[in-house]
Amino acid sequence: MSCINYFTEDVDFTLQHEGTISRWLEDIALSHEYSIETINYIFCSDDYLLDINKTYLEHDYYTDIITFDNSTEPLRIESDIFISIDRVKDNAHEMSLPFEEELHRVLVHGLLHLIGFEDKGDDHKMLMRQKEDACLSLLKI
Repeated sequence: MSCINYFTEDVDFTLQHEGTISRWLEDIALSHEYSIETINYIFCSDDYLLDINKTYLEHDYYTDIITFDNSTEPLRIESDIFISIDRVKDNAHEMSLPFEEELHRVLVHGLLHLIGFEDKGDDHKMLMRQKEDACLSLLKI
């Protein structure tokens, strides 16, 4: 039985349609032959995520998501995924997208990393975007 949890740190945010989104993420994992043991999504501020980026990755820049793979067994996902609500809002605005659409893209982006998809280099970025789009097309809210 999978366990997907949603937490907040340093932001006032509530995820809409939590159950539907959890089932969607579980279905995506299963379609790639993975099971979700535990994913903790932590929604936070830019500054909170910047501190994590500096502390754990030694990067001094803002980002929308940091995914920590805590898995100990093949094909079983255990992870903490930090998402900056500030960054998602800014990115949605810059791309003229609804906030929820960009948030859903970032949610699945972290899961796709855990499944093995990369986004370093143009070819990987293009494939990641295609996978995100395919996954987003499956979300019915």
